[in-house]
Amino acid sequence: MNSIKKIGVLTSGGDAPGMNAAIRAVVRACVYNKLDCVGIYRGYQGLIEGEFKKMNARSVKNIINRGGTILKSARSNDFFAKEGRQIAYDKLKLEGIDALITIGGDGTFTGASVFSEEYNIPIIGIPGTIDNDINGTDYTIGYDTALNTVVEAIDKIRDTANSHNRLFLIEVMGRDAGDIALNAGIGAGAEEILIPEQDMGRDRLIESLKRSKNSGKTSSIIVVSEGDQIGKNIFKLASYIEDKLTSYEVRVTVLGHIQRGGSPSCYDRVLASRLGIGAVDALLENKKNMMVGIRHNKLIYVPFIETLKTTNKLDLELIRVADITSI
Repeated sequence: MNSIKKIGVLTSGGDAPGMNAAIRAVVRACVYNKLDCVGIYRGYQGLIEGEFKKMNARSVKNIINRGGTILKSARSNDFFAKEGRQIAYDKLKLEGIDALITIGGDGTFTGASVFSEEYNIPIIGIPGTIDNDINGTDYTIGYDTALNTVVEAIDKIRDTANSHNRLFLIEVMGRDAGDIALNAGIGAGAEEILIPEQDMGRDRLIESLKRSKNSGKTSSIIVVSEGDQIGKNIFKLASYIEDKLTSYEVRVTVLGHIQRGGSPSCYDRVLASRLGIGAVDALLENKKNMMVGIRHNKLIYVPFIETLKTTNKLDLELIRVADITSI
């Protein structure tokens, strides 16, 4: 018989649109199953400091459309240390929390995995990161919204590029994964897409831009993932291109944290709702130390160790699509 009576929920790491929808689903799934739910503010740091608040169905009203996270998020150096995790465990026991649901990315899951193993605490993770770089799930909460934000921004920048015959370098988030750059670049019709998984090389980039110029293109959009290593940074890359192609007037736009904010898309709201309920269901089925994800539009459960051990895989079909459509 399941002994879980009270579940804690927290968000950790970078915020992502749809986190609030996930919190809402967790809280209301707890209410539906006659469980107590406690919101933990500021992630693992708030867990250590005992920042708890009991939540009910009305606590999460009117948040499904809000970006960010009502539970806040924070980095926690204290949680890296065993002494910090001991304090966190003591605070959980004092509050009477039997299990945890953590919403975040790979850093969040790493902490959850260690904590669950050390103290035998049932923990289920919900993938919430705009980078879509968690192994074992097709999509993470916030990714779809971030893509739409990026494409909308590139569409507007293209108007200026066309009006002034300029080449724009547009940097998007993705330190270790090029999913945003690759998909948004295809969706916005970029001439080139630079991602960390594929080293295009500066010479090949210059030759490609020359071909575009010779074919009649008077402006170009290059989408650059922040983790791409073709140049030391996007501004040095812009200077290099101007030196090699004097016919282009080069401009740089770094979209930055605009990609994390904003109201979540319908897809992210539905995904977050499904994953939130799936996380509570998992705890009631005595699952622990794993992530609830989605694959082929079906909920799946993946051990934390599986979500962390492999690198992001490059979608070769999308690379081919990008190459063909950018001619």
